[in-house]
Amino acid sequence: MAGPVPAHVDGDVKAGLLELVDHAVVHGWSRRRACGVLELNELRVGRWRRRVDRGGGLDDARSGPGRALHAILGWERDAIIELFDQWKEIDRSHRKLAHRGSRLERVYVSASTVLRVLAAEQLVVPTQPRREPVGAQKPWPPWVDYRPCQVWGHDFSNFAGAGLDALGVLDLISRKWLVTLLVPAGRGTSEHVAAVYTLALEGEGLLAEAERRMVEPNSDELLPILLAVSDGGPQMVSGTTREWMALHSLAMHVGRPGTPTDQAHIESLWSHVKNEWPHLERIRDPGVLQAELERVRADYNTVRLHAGIGYVTPDDEHERRGPQIRKARREGLRAARAARIAYRRNDPTSRT
Repeated sequence: MAGPVPAHVDGDVKAGLLELVDHAVVHGWSRRRACGVLELNELRVGRWRRRVDRGGGLDDARSGPGRALHAILGWERDAIIELFDQWKEIDRSHRKLAHRGSRLERVYVSASTVLRVLAAEQLVVPTQPRREPVGAQKPWPPWVDYRPCQVWGHDFSNFAGAGLDALGVLDLISRKWLVTLLVPAGRGTSEHVAAVYTLALEGEGLLAEAERRMVEPNSDELLPILLAVSDGGPQMVSGTTREWMALHSLAMHVGRPGTPTDQAHIESLWSHVKNEWPHLERIRDPGVLQAELERVRADYNTVRLHAGIGYVTPDDEHERRGPQIRKARREGLRAARAARIAYRRNDPTSRT
């Protein structure tokens, strides 16, 4: 053994240490000096000696049910099991069962105690059955081409610090974050949806075409300008929103209730924004939040590489530069590999 004596050692080790201390004392050492050389607390030696003098053993008592002074009693264990039998289908959680016991004034124990008792009895709290989506996922219409400005998604996200919701529009093909509109928290309306789409259409040069179709409807123009994807929020599917979308030749695609994966790209946008720029949720001034969101939007579109589109920026993909950038990387990888092979073939000493 080297270094200080550990906090917990077997009884045989304690007996051996006591013998060393006694041997040193017999040969003229003080017990304190002997303990100092052994890096052993003198008080521990005193406790061990008293246990031996009283006829006890030096092995530590094993922990377990009934060993600790604060361990639960038998009737408390029975009460926990009874709670499980009666309330498992309602509470479905060991934490709720612990609070249920105190609410009913039957047993006062911690949630971890309930969990340990149930585990020892091999009792498992039933989990909530997984919610199944309502119906099958609807595919995008066949007229949709996989190119920018064909499918847009929009959704709200709350920024509690400023007491506002941000309504954003995302191009689901290029992943370009097109525009953001701030509205009072929980008060988004159909008018806000129309306003943010007006800004997005104008920014992408499509508003003039949408307005022309309203004034000069042409029966030959059967295809909508683009597809607008959203969840089933009331402001997203209201009659006002549907009428505005139809007037501007925008088709609508609404996800299934309780199934955010139907519009996963726009959900992912807000998740990444809040995770990678966490200061946004701490901003309290609406003007500052608007300015910061615009700065972040620029970084998101032109600086941040997006894994979902082959590690190019959304702006690259939106402006059709993405395929060329990905091709250049593939060619660069092949050229670099060939260069390394050629270098080592021409210089045998470098093959290490």
